Order: sequence, then structure tokens, then C-alpha cells
Amino acid sequence: MSEPGAPRVRDRAWLLALLPAFPLVLLVLRLWYLSRQDLPTMLLLVQYASPLGPISALLITLIWAFPVVVLVGAALGALLRASAPDPMASRLGRGSARLPDWVVVLAVLVAALTWQLRFLPSLALLTLMILGLEVRIRHGDRAWFVLGLALPALVAAVEYGWTGPAIVAGFRAGEPVSVLLFLVPPVATLALTGRIPAGTARSVTSGSAMAAGLVAPFALAAVFLRTPVLPITAVELDSGSVLRGFVINVDDTRTTVLDEDGAVHFLPNASVRSRILCPDSGEPPSSTVEVHGWPVEQTALGWIAPHREPTGVDPRCAGRPVG
Repeated sequence: MSEPGAPRVRDRAWLLALLPAFPLVLLVLRLWYLSRQDLPTMLLLVQYASPLGPISALLITLIWAFPVVVLVGAALGALLRASAPDPMASRLGRGSARLPDWVVVLAVLVAALTWQLRFLPSLALLTLMILGLEVRIRHGDRAWFVLGLALPALVAAVEYGWTGPAIVAGFRAGEPVSVLLFLVPPVATLALTGRIPAGTARSVTSGSAMAAGLVAPFALAAVFLRTPVLPITAVELDSGSVLRGFVINVDDTRTTVLDEDGAVHFLPNASVRSRILCPDSGEPPSSTVEVHGWPVEQTALGWIAPHREPTGVDPRCAGRPVG
């Protein structure tokens, strides 16, 4: 027990112990979802499926989550420090003050590469918000007028000039989400680089951070549950039929395949004529809006990184035998 009057020390070892378990929970949930909630099928997947595949898919798919956590936390913390009379009494304020600048810069660079085009105005909002508030905290109101007010106004003008055709196209296509993502962040930046009333600063910033922390695990789990963890394969049989699904295991006598309906097939190797790897068709785009030829659901990394050009799909991947 601590001495009377001594500062209370909170034990957070249990939280650190739970962090490594989060990817494992996601892995089990993904296999349970892939097996169509059938326990024997899930146990079969656990027995044969390598955990490296789901973990790699998790890291690749959720690489955008790192900038979200860093930038949202830094922005709310800076807003608290600029507005509240005693910001260091809050963990959010202390964490924001101790966050190195290079981590914020790294988060901005990662987000610029991995976020979809329609979220880049929101990235500019968070970046300018952090910059303006930190300049105001460290250098006073005169420097803030340049970097916290004039610079956001200039960036907003550039953004509207560049994304104006996309806003018009979004109105015509009936896509209010795309319109709001391009229309609101630039003008909202002008208001969010300043202080908020001191009496509500802590409740607004801490409440927003708590709400984001509660929603984040569910959002990450929802994204991961839709991520493929096994390659889609077309297995052509001697009978002429084609089975499209996921190859779980191949041994000396049998090939184990999980079809897309969740049923497990044990196929004798002698009856398997061929196996081909089917390309990932992905989800169809939900938006038809483009910005100067750049689809709003595309990322900069998707343009820069090497990728295979779409070619004709093998008929066996559509479930049809060849010949």
C-alpha cells in the first residue's frame, strides 16, 4: 500500500499484457469468420493455416491505422494544451507534449502514401491543426497568425482549386460522402487551429479521444474480418469440374480445399488435374469520382508500388473448365 498523501501509482502491466493478445484475437475471429462459424472447420484451419499469412495481411491492411492514432492524438492533445489552463493534469496533454516531432512527420508521410485520395484533405486538416497549435503554444500568437491562419487559408484555396471538379462530379453522381470529404476539411481547418473555451477544453478533447479509442478496436476488427488470409485457388478435377476455394493443405495422398461456401473437400491427388492461383479481384469501387484522372479510392502507394496489370482471367477461376 502507498503512504498517505503519496501520489497514486497506477498499475498498467495488465494493459501491456493484453496488447500482444489483440492480433491473436483478430486471427481467431478471422478464421471463425472464414469457416462460416463452424467450429470443426475452424479447428482444421487452425491446424494447417500458418499464422504468418493472417498477420501479414493484418499489417498490410492496417498500416494506415498508425497515422490515425498518432495524428488524432497529437491534434487533440495540442488543442487541449492551447486551450486549457492546466493541460498537464490530463494524460492526453502530457502524451501530446512528450510526442517527438519526428513521429508526427513520419505519420504524415505514411498517411500521404497509404490513405485514399478522398482522405487527403482530412490529412491536411490534421497536419495544419497540429502545426498551428504547436506554433501558438511554443512561439505565441504572432507566429500563429502566419502558420495557423494564413497558411491554412492558402492551402484551402489550393485544395478547392484542385478538387473543385471532383466536388462537382460528386454532386452530379449523388455521392454526398465524397463531396463532404473534399468540401468540409479545408474550411474546417481555419476554425480548428485556434483555441476553444477553457471550461470545455478538457471535456471536449478527452471525450473525443476516449470515443475514438472505443471505436478503433471495432473498426480494426471489421476491416480485418474482410481481409483475405488464404489465396483463392481453382482446382480442376479429372471429372471436368472446377472447385474454386482455398487450399488448406496438400500431403502425399490428398488435397484439402475449403470452398467459398465454407465446405471442406478432401480430394485425392490422383483426381486433381491442375491447380492455378486466381487473382484477387477485390471489392468493386463504391465511388466513380476522380480528381484529374485519379480515382478517389486509390492511394499514392497504389500508384507508386509495382503492380500487375489486369489481364484476362483464366476461365477456371470463374469455375469453368478449360476446353
